[in-house]
Amino acid sequence: MIAENIQRIKEKIADMAIKAGRSPDDIRLVAVSKRFPAAAISEAYAAGQIIFGENYIQEVQAKRDQTPPAVIFHFIGHLQSNKAKIAAATCDMIETVDSLKLGKALNSHLQALDKTMDVLIQVNIGDDTQKAGVKSSETEELLMQLNTLSNIRVCGLMTMPPLVENPELSRPFFRNLRLLAEKLMHKGLFPAIEKPELSMGMSSDFHIAIEEGATIVRVGTAIFGQR
Repeated sequence: MIAENIQRIKEKIADMAIKAGRSPDDIRLVAVSKRFPAAAISEAYAAGQIIFGENYIQEVQAKRDQTPPAVIFHFIGHLQSNKAKIAAATCDMIETVDSLKLGKALNSHLQALDKTMDVLIQVNIGDDTQKAGVKSSETEELLMQLNTLSNIRVCGLMTMPPLVENPELSRPFFRNLRLLAEKLMHKGLFPAIEKPELSMGMSSDFHIAIEEGATIVRVGTAIFGQR
């Protein structure tokens, strides 16, 4: 079932990309595996899925030892600075950096490991009090600060728009994240990359996110089922 779901999602991603005049190769699928056992990750990996998203750092820590070494873990939950040491050792990308304090903590632990890590800045694009992330207006300043840290590489932006019943209502938020990334790119604030990553879109609205420029989509329920 998981293999069939992954195949269906990847076909939909490719279809939406082509319809939007984009290459399917420009979009990566993150299978959101939070609260699912390591066996589900291994099953998805056997079906060709490489990148998995986790919301709880203790879960990443446990699953890292129970899954194939080539599995890539993206951390997509709220990360506290006091958990940065575990994240630095077990994750491949942190998509939810939203403060200089967290960036410095990650950088310090990565230096100790002699390791560099790609990160995304989480932007609270809808100013949603229920969501974490830096305000749109403060993103540029945070990006400039994070760019001074030697062991993290800011590769783009990530967002979770306000929860809505109609997925189409998420479109303006996805578009605003893309426009923000483009503005920051034109200012030369993504010096290490050619084009910033945009992590946006989940099971219900990733098709709209792709139309608006997503390069990473995070899909859980449509792959693994209900938690």
